[in-house]
Amino acid sequence: MTKPYDPAKDGATMNFDGRMSYGDYLQIDKILDAQTFRSDAHDEMLFIIQHQTSELWMKLLLHEVTAARQAIQEDQLPPAFKMLARVSRILEQLNNAWDVLRTMTPSDYTCFREALGQSSGFQSLQYRMIEFALGNRNEAMIRPHEHVATHKQMLEAEMSVPSLYLEVLRYAARQGFDLPEALLSTPAQTPHMAEAAVTALWATVYKNPDKHWPLYELAEKLVDLEDYFRRWRFNHVTTVERIIGFKRGTGGTGGVNYLKKMLEVELFPELWRVRTEL
Repeated sequence: MTKPYDPAKDGATMNFDGRMSYGDYLQIDKILDAQTFRSDAHDEMLFIIQHQTSELWMKLLLHEVTAARQAIQEDQLPPAFKMLARVSRILEQLNNAWDVLRTMTPSDYTCFREALGQSSGFQSLQYRMIEFALGNRNEAMIRPHEHVATHKQMLEAEMSVPSLYLEVLRYAARQGFDLPEALLSTPAQTPHMAEAAVTALWATVYKNPDKHWPLYELAEKLVDLEDYFRRWRFNHVTTVERIIGFKRGTGGTGGVNYLKKMLEVELFPELWRVRTEL
């Protein structure tokens, strides 16, 4: 009979007394102890882990968007390209997660929905930070976070700096493109709306990509990002409708009706409009 394989014979460390282990480094115990149940429903575990893991992916997404914005500000486009490509892959992971949540039926959800109280994904601080960083800014959306002073400060701080898209437009201006000073000078406090001059910028870039390759590649990275972001929103709508129909959300929003309004939001509108002109 063959003896069981012993990894120690090939040099694997087997004794972690006084050494940092995998679980120590990743603080696995803290993560696995973070699921607090408020009902006896089997599917509450799925619901909690779905949202906790999404928040972890959003933390990484914010990390990458923030770094990409800084790189663009410093005219360091190659690292920004890598970071933005990673953001799209993160959004793909977030999209795939909806497939798991959709295994929960309306009957499953009603077993614990009341235990959620008024808590809702609508109140996600990180999601709001992502929207603000990408340019969908709305001061009214700070209000659900005012009960935590540090969260309110984080959102206000994000509103006070240029969005990712504004940094892209400032980079284009540094490359000689003529853009309105009013657009470039002050970080927006409201969602970015399509500007004819910006559409003209992208038309020039797309009509001669070889001459403007860095901006051409940057534009396509932004389109990828918004493409995945739109899919994320759409998957959210269809998942919610599949599970609760047109009931109001636990946080008091219009549920599916509210989410459908969010589908109309464009982060980088000129990059979509320019396609009609080419």
